[in-house]
Amino acid sequence: MDSNGFDDDAGRTALTRQSQAYEGLRSLLLSGSIEPGTRLTEADLTRMFSVSRSTMRTVLVRLAQEGYVTSEVNRGVRTRSFSVEEAADILEARETLESALAGKAAERATEEEILGLRRTLEAMEDCKARGDATGYSQGNRRFHQQVKEAAHQQTLARAYDTLLYPLVMRQYRNLSAPHPRAGSLEEHQAILWAIITRNPQAATAAMSHHVSSARQALLLHVRRERTAG
Repeated sequence: MDSNGFDDDAGRTALTRQSQAYEGLRSLLLSGSIEPGTRLTEADLTRMFSVSRSTMRTVLVRLAQEGYVTSEVNRGVRTRSFSVEEAADILEARETLESALAGKAAERATEEEILGLRRTLEAMEDCKARGDATGYSQGNRRFHQQVKEAAHQQTLARAYDTLLYPLVMRQYRNLSAPHPRAGSLEEHQAILWAIITRNPQAATAAMSHHVSSARQALLLHVRRERTAG
């Protein structure tokens, strides 16, 4: 207890629970397991994360400020959905940031980090050969995470982490398209080779091409759906 009569341990415990609830709900949203526009009730969330309503309310306010959920009068809190224009902006920002991170990874990756990238790509090659789309997707996410970490550039990494790209993909992914996308594996191979050869310009260009190709494929699907509708 401090000189003002407050229980420091209780305060720290409350902050820890709030942080855990925030990280837990944020991870759940980013996992894509909740449909866009789904209403989130405080009662359900407090039970899920074993926190008080006031704590969960604080968490939801923070998530709304960061763009993960929306809060409207008479509609409550809902998972975020994006207009096509918003989605395009986020995907364009992802391309810029990931390209810069790949360039830095070519300069700064350790031999251990490069070995990790090699192993991930080998696993992705194996998944593609076996037709394991889920395993390939998991490897793809791991590869991009490893590139970000190998860049050793915290400012770029923080900016990248604020992007709501996983939520955009959850809303707009073309589930009828073959997976992985044609050329995806070869694009990852080009990124890795540029990092191995310590060529930041090539790594930046390879990542830009990879992310741009994915972005164009997604937006082409959206435009086709609009035309058909």
